[in-house]
Formats: sequence, C-alpha cells, structure tokens
Amino acid sequence: MTDVVRVLLADDEHLIRGALAALLSLEDDLLVVAEAASGPEALAMARAHVPDVAVLDLQMPGADGVKVATSLRTELPGCRVLIVTGHGRPGHLKRALAAGVRGFVPKTVSARQLAEIIRTLHAGNRYVDPELAADAIAAGDSPLTAREAEVLELAADGAPVAEIAERAALSQGTVRNYLSSAVSKLGAENRHTAVRLARERGWV
Repeated sequence: MTDVVRVLLADDEHLIRGALAALLSLEDDLLVVAEAASGPEALAMARAHVPDVAVLDLQMPGADGVKVATSLRTELPGCRVLIVTGHGRPGHLKRALAAGVRGFVPKTVSARQLAEIIRTLHAGNRYVDPELAADAIAAGDSPLTAREAEVLELAADGAPVAEIAERAALSQGTVRNYLSSAVSKLGAENRHTAVRLARERGWV
C-alpha cells in the first residue's frame, strides 16, 4: 500500500470536515490519517501523523491556513499544503503561494475534484483555481508594507492605539504613523474604512 496518500483535514466546521473525510475515504488511494478544528491542532496533528498532503481551511481559530502552511514548510517540507476557502480574496492567494502552498481552491469544488487535486499535489504539481488566479492578477499587489498590514489587522477590532502598540511591541507614535500611512495608501477616510478595504482585497 505504498501508493496510498496520507491526508490531514483541518476545518473548524465539523459538518464540512466530517462529510469531506467520509467522501475522501471512498477513494482507494486516499487515507485521512488525522482531522483538526483549529490552526494549532492542525500543526500538532501534522507533527504526529506526518501526512503527505494537508488540506487546510483558510480561516481557522488560533492560526489561519497560511500561517499553518508557513510552519509546515519548515517543519515538514515533504507535506504538500492545499488551502480551501469560502472567501477567495486575491491577497489570500498571494500570501498562500508565498508561504509555499501548492494548491488553492474554493469550497465549491466537488469531493471528486478535491480528490484529484490532492493526487496532483502529491505528484509534485501545483493547482490553483483559475478564477481565483485571474482575480489575483487583476487586483494587483498590496501597497501595504508587512508592518502596515500587521498594525492595520491589529486595529480591525477597534483596539485603541495604546493596545495595538503593546501587542505589536511598537511605540504609540510609530503605530499612529503606520496607521496613517496605510489609510493614505488605501485612499480611505479613516482606519476602519482602511481595514474594510484591505480585508476585501485579502491584504490583511
């Protein structure tokens, strides 16, 4: 049974994950060796079971799929990562590819398609949904620096500057400068609008 592809499934929606596991188990050459409901759990399961392919939801509690992929790239370089998402923003795809993700698809793919894509990744190839790829090309690159994006993300829940400064280990003046720069680059009236615009484009 050396040709069996060992798969890790990570999605915080139990119904979706369970249904996917059941459907993939019908494939003779695919074996779901572990399941996870959060980013940290996905990492722990990957370390314990060393899957060939990790199928990760983009948005999970604790750490998103891209952050998990970044860790797996270092810890388990032989594990291919496939991101599935219900919110395919252009910036998400670019972040994922930069993190070494080999596949990126919307949750609208069928189980049969997903099985084929898992095999494609395991064979050493890459698969990106054509529509998501076209959207990413059309959207262009983020004008934000990594620090501006980080500070803007920390501001997303309406946190005051002092709290953002503490969480980012920066001075309050520096935080204000980053926020002001991000707002200006995005052509927004304020930081709340800037957060919304950046999220819509997948830049934070």
